[in-house]
Amino acid sequence: MDVELGYSLQPVSLIALLPHAHFLLHSLSPSSCLAMCSQDIRNTVGNIPMEWYKDYPHIGYDLDGKKIFKPIRTKDELDEFLDKMENPDYWRTVHNKMTGTDLRLSDEQVDLVHRLQQGKFGDVNFNEYEPAIDFFSSEVMIHPVTNRPEDKRSFIPSLIEKEKVGKLVHAIKMGWIKPRRPKETAPKYYDLWAQEDLNTVLGRHKMHIPAPKMRLPGHEESYNPPPEYLLTEEEKLAWEQQDPEDRRVSFLPQKYSCLRAVPAFSRFIHERFERCLDLYLCPRQRKMRVNVNPEDLIPKLPKPKDLQPFPTTQSLVYRGHTSLVRSISVSPSGQWLVSGSDDCTVRFWEVSTARCLKTVEVSGAVKSVAWSPNPAPFLYPSPAFTLYSILYMKQVCELGAVEQRAVRPFHCIRISVLCGSQTLLVYICEYRAVRQVTWHGKGDYLACVMPDDNSSLQVVIHQVSKRRTQNPFRKSKGMVQCVSFHPIRPYFFVATQRYVRVYNLIKQELTKKLMANCKWISSMAVHPGGDNVICGSYDCRLAWFDLDLSTKPYKMLRHHKKALRGVAYHKHYPLFASGSDDGSVIVCHGMVYNDLLQNPLIVPVKVLKGHTITHDLGVLDVAFHPSQPWVFSSGADGTVRLFT
Repeated sequence: MDVELGYSLQPVSLIALLPHAHFLLHSLSPSSCLAMCSQDIRNTVGNIPMEWYKDYPHIGYDLDGKKIFKPIRTKDELDEFLDKMENPDYWRTVHNKMTGTDLRLSDEQVDLVHRLQQGKFGDVNFNEYEPAIDFFSSEVMIHPVTNRPEDKRSFIPSLIEKEKVGKLVHAIKMGWIKPRRPKETAPKYYDLWAQEDLNTVLGRHKMHIPAPKMRLPGHEESYNPPPEYLLTEEEKLAWEQQDPEDRRVSFLPQKYSCLRAVPAFSRFIHERFERCLDLYLCPRQRKMRVNVNPEDLIPKLPKPKDLQPFPTTQSLVYRGHTSLVRSISVSPSGQWLVSGSDDCTVRFWEVSTARCLKTVEVSGAVKSVAWSPNPAPFLYPSPAFTLYSILYMKQVCELGAVEQRAVRPFHCIRISVLCGSQTLLVYICEYRAVRQVTWHGKGDYLACVMPDDNSSLQVVIHQVSKRRTQNPFRKSKGMVQCVSFHPIRPYFFVATQRYVRVYNLIKQELTKKLMANCKWISSMAVHPGGDNVICGSYDCRLAWFDLDLSTKPYKMLRHHKKALRGVAYHKHYPLFASGSDDGSVIVCHGMVYNDLLQNPLIVPVKVLKGHTITHDLGVLDVAFHPSQPWVFSSGADGTVRLFT
């Protein structure tokens, strides 16, 4: 039963009394039973399981032999719940299975239930602690209690007992019943290792290690030590200030004229006690030396010659910038290269000849450039500007008028690119610095990063075709470092200082949160397959994430000696590269298998050097050629280098 004790009753407390309703009716007084049953026709089926009538329209028979039909119960669970909430007598209502009706218990019956729950008697007036009256008292009564003569069986031996005793005697003779043995009071000792193998016992004795012997006394323990072993006053003062564990010797060397003048050692008992503690408290174990070949501990990696092709030689140097080259980007065809520098210029290069085709001057240092995956113009931001929206359209004529749909306060910068039939019109406002721009794989969406820890407007996504701008996040969860689109699925990667969050753009929810295990993330790249991510950090680490495996790094690479500035994947070859402030570019072989049971193969294959470290800055960005196993790198020395 779930009836609460005391004065508080739960709403459903008496519903559990349903199986005990029959017992409850018999526990009540006759007047209570008559009051409860006066409204119902008495069921005469007896004490039988009422489940036998569950498939019949009636529930039993009355005194006249007529069927007692079941009441029409149209209550479902919702009606039962509403009745439970609204009916104030629901808690004291029980269902009578004998008649199929609901009975409301009176206060007397509820009080009876409480008393039975508490282990008390059903009658309120019954006193279980009243003194007992012995029927046979010690006083001799005048008249006997009964004057009935004694039975004959009281003085004639019982035949039944005779038969039982005969059976027991026969069982003892046959040995079926054995007398109990007296308990042995003497202690029983046995050999614990009597059943063990002899070789095991010998092996245990072989592994026995004797206690180490104490060090023999030296010159400082002599009663007449040499003068160099006696401590000076300064050394004595330093010895007394040291902890007992830090002292070289546990006593002060002293000099006596003869052996008879040597007193008893004051710490003798204490020293013996510490020796006993060392003998039985300090475990001694003999460790078997494992003979392992050091070459077996090195993982078996394939040779770099078997993993070709990958870039090995510096082929071209693109010179022209006069300051740091922050960002580079390669066209989808692989014929053109664009670079942005702190000298407030954007330069277009021909990849095969290292010739600068065009230079575009802007009003601030260029932090990031990105070439659209479509044969369309690129975008460049500077710290003095923030990208607001993009309008991309066909040019009517060579210098024809373009319909201007932007708001007046925004400045218009018009840039014509290599393809003369297309023009990019960019409206920007002086609001906050743009750190990174990145394109979606289809070239219609563009994401911009404007780091600000106190603002929710850190990431902005622009749709070029519909000329629409949106802020995907209502509040910021840290300073955003870089973002990237998933190459296949509608996922969006956002890297903060310590975490990489993966968002589902369709469901608009957080899918995963990757823990980079580094202090500050600097760059990020997504594998063309979409199931692996690499992150570079300022604490010289590169983290490889397997999204199907775990939210923690599958492997941490510490090949660079200084901060990593850029990481990149190749679109077709199993290669990825990282650029660092140590002036080197490390190219690694990263093979991802279709078999989910096989882990990715990561092998460093080449260290490329050529950039000069300027102002403690080395390589600032890396990018792969879209079709060839070539890698581009831009550095603080104002050059862009091609390794093939």
